[in-house]
Amino acid sequence: MILAFSIFLALLLIGMPVVFVLGLAAAATLVITQPDIPLTIVAQRMYDGLNSFTIMAIPFFVFAGAIMDAGGISRRIVDLATALVGWIVGSLLMISVVAATGLAAISGSGSADVAAISSIMQPELRRRRYDVDFSAAVIACAGSLAQIIPPSLMMVIVALVSNLSVGAMFLAGVLPGLLTVPGLLASAYLHARRGGPQYRDTEPFDLARLRRAFRAALPALGMPVIIIGGIVGGAFTPTEAASVAVLYGLVVALFVYRDLTWRALPGLVLRASALSAAVMMIVGTASIFGWLVASANVPAMLAAWIKSVSSEPWTYLLMVNVLLMLVGMFMESLAAILILVPVLMPIALSFGIDPVHFGVVVVMNFAIGMVTPPYGITLFVASSIAERNIIQVARRITWPWAMMTLILILVTYVPDIALFLPRLFGLL
Repeated sequence: MILAFSIFLALLLIGMPVVFVLGLAAAATLVITQPDIPLTIVAQRMYDGLNSFTIMAIPFFVFAGAIMDAGGISRRIVDLATALVGWIVGSLLMISVVAATGLAAISGSGSADVAAISSIMQPELRRRRYDVDFSAAVIACAGSLAQIIPPSLMMVIVALVSNLSVGAMFLAGVLPGLLTVPGLLASAYLHARRGGPQYRDTEPFDLARLRRAFRAALPALGMPVIIIGGIVGGAFTPTEAASVAVLYGLVVALFVYRDLTWRALPGLVLRASALSAAVMMIVGTASIFGWLVASANVPAMLAAWIKSVSSEPWTYLLMVNVLLMLVGMFMESLAAILILVPVLMPIALSFGIDPVHFGVVVVMNFAIGMVTPPYGITLFVASSIAERNIIQVARRITWPWAMMTLILILVTYVPDIALFLPRLFGLL
């Protein structure tokens, strides 16, 4: 396995896309170390990795998110957020965080949420002379909540590779995601309090306006209710819930809001297909790498080494958090999950750690990785739309990042935060 990881790192360092890194590293290791095994095993393992009914939920969730993003949802969510928090100091920052949270419960894509909120909010942030770099950093962090708050592609992948209930994972992400929101709001508020008079330019709270905005956003807010309620209530499997979400999104976007036209649908299908294909390719090639890791008995050897260092679960969780934060800084999250979770999960189980709780910790780490340079995909999106250099925005990420990390530590060592809802609904 040292050879496999060496090839993996070498290909990664020369800038090869991770999907090819995974496949080539596994194939090269097989050719060098086990030449008697035919290379057709590579294709077979790729097929086995994709031969799952649950994984069919991914393209449907991606398509549902694309429909809702293009169907006028973002604007109505921003209007609702404005009515809710537009009266607080630093109102535009507050609106950005709340709106991104609302979109997170609809689209499941952090980069898409960041792009939507940034496109709407950045012109107004500039006009009112807000700190553009800090604003972009806050939006990037808020957008990454889409990986924690359901429906989340990361949650689906973790559930798939760990043989866990998707419904339990979805519910386990709700409270940790919502707890992160006050932290981001607090960091935005503290920044605004120290800022100039532009941050105190707010709108008075109007209950009638809030009611109008809520009614307008209500059809969009029905999406997470259908997805989570259907799965938890046993009406749908995750894949069926995702397909129902697509149908619901089409009805809302075409006939309720009427911001989406039939002519635009082929473009949305192509966009969703391209993203889904990229995810599926990573899943397929990662399954080859995962098979190599399992066949070399790496999880058992790693578990033995960790237990020789410490027999305490809290120490293991600390080591995992440090490892995943470092990996998230340099590697695409879905690929990292597919490689590391099959190795780390059995060790967590041997320490008596609940697998659903551990899955949430993994997802939260990679959500933070999405805003941590040098990889930081949502940070790149936010800085690009803000027309700022990534380094300029990264310098202002400290406080929002610290708030997310603080909530991660809290969830890591207080597992009931993640497990409360799954237990309440009888999924654990």
